[in-house]
Amino acid sequence: MKRGCLSLIFCLLTALAGPAFSAQGLEDALKAVVKIRSLVPKDALTAGTLGTEREGSGVVIDSKGHVLTIGYLIIEAETIEVVGPGGVSVGATFVGYDHETGLGLVKTQKPLGVGPVKLGASGSLDAGDPVLVSGYGGAEAAQGAFVMRRMEFAAPWEYLLEDAIVTLPAYRNFGGAALLGPDGRLLGIGSLLTQVSVPEVGVTLCNVFVPIDLLRPILEGLMAGRPRKAPRPWLGISSDEAHGRVFVTQVTSGGPGERAGLEKDDLIMAVNGKPVGGLADFYRKVWALGDAGVEVKMTVLRGTQTREIRVRSADRNQFLHLTPERRI
Repeated sequence: MKRGCLSLIFCLLTALAGPAFSAQGLEDALKAVVKIRSLVPKDALTAGTLGTEREGSGVVIDSKGHVLTIGYLIIEAETIEVVGPGGVSVGATFVGYDHETGLGLVKTQKPLGVGPVKLGASGSLDAGDPVLVSGYGGAEAAQGAFVMRRMEFAAPWEYLLEDAIVTLPAYRNFGGAALLGPDGRLLGIGSLLTQVSVPEVGVTLCNVFVPIDLLRPILEGLMAGRPRKAPRPWLGISSDEAHGRVFVTQVTSGGPGERAGLEKDDLIMAVNGKPVGGLADFYRKVWALGDAGVEVKMTVLRGTQTREIRVRSADRNQFLHLTPERRI
């Protein structure tokens, strides 16, 4: 690690946020940020959208070799490689993936020789708070940032974060990147690069982080490969929102939506007779019906025709190739 680079970051953050920033804490935390590479079979469900070769970052969270990352880097992977400080590479195994948070966990086959990062409390983060964002690469890969806002974030793949952490300026190597607080504690895991409208500025690129507080309730089950509760109903579609209206952008081949007759460009008007008012509202109405397997009655507009389509939802895990066979 080049101390000059870290010192420059430390001085900048200290000037912005006061002496609460710990140079030693940040240096130790950056050592725990590792690289993750994974290979996924061509016939995997996610291969078409996420690719078969994936690379990003992760964070060592204990002395047993568990590495926390964003789940899309490792889901359905048949081989996983973790690269630690100095370029030392070790094999790793898939441990678990939590669909609700998007967090994933792998375990290295042998220790990387780095101390684990300490977990912070993301609930106290608010707009304007300074943070440090870093992927693998030590201080040279670290970037100072600010929390732009806490917000509800709904994504096309049947995913909703109630209180996502949004930061800027944008960090390009965001997948699995660490969001660190002043003391070097982990506050979030990098998920996305997206655009958000900022008053008096316009649309700007920023990052979405999964709050670390979401890890605590699921960590024990994630490590053991046990689900914390029954899975949510999955429709097997991708959706988007425009002016509060939700429309289907993609239908998973062989999934529940396709089997029921849903098609690309269908406009989703209601769930069980209740009008849909945006993507997040759509997800909540579906999930409120019960666990995976529940029937979802949807009213859709296709062209000029209104149709009622009944979708027998499913457990998303049943469509994934998970190795080993651990599901959460």
